[in-house]
Amino acid sequence: MTHVVVDPVTRIEGHLRIEAEVDGGFVKDAWSSSTMFRGIELILKGRDPRDAWAFTQRICGVCTTVHAIASIRAVENAVGAVPPPNARLLRNLIIGSQCVQDHVIHFYHLHALDWVDIVSALSADPAKTSALAESISDWPLSSAKYFASVRDRIKGFVERGQLGPFANAYWGHPAYALPPEANLMAVAHYLEALDWQRDVIKMHAILGGKNPHLQSFLVGGMATPIDPDRQASINAGTIAELKGLAARARDFVTKVYIPDLLAVASFYKSWAGYGGGVGNYLVYGEYPEDDAAKPALFLPPGVIRKRDLSKVEAFDPAKITEHIKHSWYEYAGGDDQALHPSKGETRPKYTGPNPPYERLDTAAKYSWLKSPRYDGEPMEVGPLARMLVAYGSGHARVKELVGAVLKKLGVGPEALFSTLGRVAARGIETQILAEKMGDWIDQLAANMARRELRIHDNSKWEPSSWPKDCTGAGFHEAPRGALGHWVHIKDGVIANYQCVVPSTWNAGPRDAQGRRGPYEEALLGTPVADPTKPIEILRTVHSFDPCMACGVHVLDASQRKLAEVRVV
Repeated sequence: MTHVVVDPVTRIEGHLRIEAEVDGGFVKDAWSSSTMFRGIELILKGRDPRDAWAFTQRICGVCTTVHAIASIRAVENAVGAVPPPNARLLRNLIIGSQCVQDHVIHFYHLHALDWVDIVSALSADPAKTSALAESISDWPLSSAKYFASVRDRIKGFVERGQLGPFANAYWGHPAYALPPEANLMAVAHYLEALDWQRDVIKMHAILGGKNPHLQSFLVGGMATPIDPDRQASINAGTIAELKGLAARARDFVTKVYIPDLLAVASFYKSWAGYGGGVGNYLVYGEYPEDDAAKPALFLPPGVIRKRDLSKVEAFDPAKITEHIKHSWYEYAGGDDQALHPSKGETRPKYTGPNPPYERLDTAAKYSWLKSPRYDGEPMEVGPLARMLVAYGSGHARVKELVGAVLKKLGVGPEALFSTLGRVAARGIETQILAEKMGDWIDQLAANMARRELRIHDNSKWEPSSWPKDCTGAGFHEAPRGALGHWVHIKDGVIANYQCVVPSTWNAGPRDAQGRRGPYEEALLGTPVADPTKPIEILRTVHSFDPCMACGVHVLDASQRKLAEVRVV
C-alpha cells in the first residue's frame, strides 16, 4: 500500500490537497482537503443587503459573476423584488457567456494537459497534423505551414528552458495515449484559445463595465441602460457587436472545441470506466425563459439518484444540509448535527497540523470545506449533473447532442457516469449555450424595438419597503455546478449569510456518517501507473474543475496588510 499526496493540486483556482491509498496499481481510498479558511460570510454580517453582491462576487477571480447573481437573487427573494424582462435577458447573457468562456478555458488551459503531451508534439509531422485537423473540422487554421510554425514555437520554448509552469509536468508518462500529431493539434488550439477567450468575454465589458467582477448588478434588476436613441446605452450598434461576439464564440466551440474533445476522447475510451463517483446528481436549474414567479428554466432543475436516468425528482431546497464532522468548524449544538444553510453557522475551529505535513489526520477533521448533503445523500453538481437531468427531463437539444457524442465515440449511456462523461458533458453544455446566446440577444433587440426599455424594479429598492425580518435564497447554476446563497435580513441589514458552492458539494470531506464526497468517491478504482507521478488522479479531480477559492475564502482576523499593489 502506497500513500500518495498531491499538494498543491495545480491548474485549479485555490488550494486543494488530495491524499490517496494506492494498492496494486489502483486507488483504494481517498481524501479531499481544502487548505484555506472561509471568511466572506462573516464579513457580510451587519452590512446593507444591496451591497452583498459586490462582496460575494470577489469570492473568486475565475468564477467572477456567479456569486453576484446568486447574491442578488437571494436578496430579491427575501425582499420581494422582481426584475423586469430586460434584466433577465442581460443576466442570461452575462452568465451564459461566462459559462461558455469558462468551459473552453477549462478544457484547454486547465484540463487538456492531463491528456495532451506537449513535448510529444515536437516529433509531430505538420503535414499529418494538417490532415488530421482537416478530417474533423473546416477550421481555417489547419495548414501544414501553420502547424509547423506552432511546432517551431514549442521547440523554441523547450530549447530556451521557457516551459515555465509546464516544466515539472509528467511529460512522457505511459498514461498519455495521443499520437504526436494529435498532441500538436491540441497545443495549437491551446494557444488559439488564449486569444479567443480574451475577445469573447468582451461581452462582459459591454454589459457590465469590465471583467472580472462586473459593476452593473442591482437588487431588482440591472444598471445597464437600454435605449436605441442614446450612444451611451445598449442600442442597435451594441446589439450588432453582441451578435458578432456570440457568433465568434459559437464558431470556435463548434469547429475547434467539440472536434478536439471528440478526437482526444477517442484515444481515452477506457476512462469511461473510471471516476463514476457517488452516482447522485443535483441541479438547481438555470436561465429563466419568462418572468413568472416560478419561471420556466432553459436548463431544468432536478435530482437523479443511483444513476437512474428514468426518474428525475423535483428539487426541494428544504432538503439541503451541511455537515462539519470532518471539517475545521464547530456547531453550537454539536458537530454531529446537520444544519440547513438558512440556519447555517460559520464557526472556524482549526484542529489540524501546521503545514508542511506528510499526511492529514483523516480520522478527525481534515478540511476547511463543509460536507453538503441533499436528503442526507452526497450529490455531484456541475455540467455532468446538468446534462443528465436535462437528458432525463427530455430536453430535446441535450438529448440530440448526447446521442451524437455517444454514437461518435461508440459508447453507451453508461459512459456518461465517468471522468470521460464529465469532460463530454461540459462540451455538450458549451455547445448548447453558445447556440442559445443568439436567442437572448434577439429577444433583447425585440424589446428595444417595441420600446420596452425597463431594466430595474424600483418598488423594492428602499429598505423601508422591506419586511422587518425576512430570509431569502438565491440559486444559480455556475459553470462548476449548483451554487446557493442564503440571506437573513433583519432591520434592513444582514443578520446571517451562508454560501454553499459547487466545489463544496463536490470536494467536501466525509460527513457525520462517514460517507465520502464526490471527489473522494470518484477516485476509488482509479489506475495509477506510477505513484510518484499520479497524473491519473489529476485527470479525475480536474474533470470536476475545482474552485477552492469559492469553497473556502481567506480572512485575516488580525487585519494585517497581506499585499500592496501599485499601478504603474
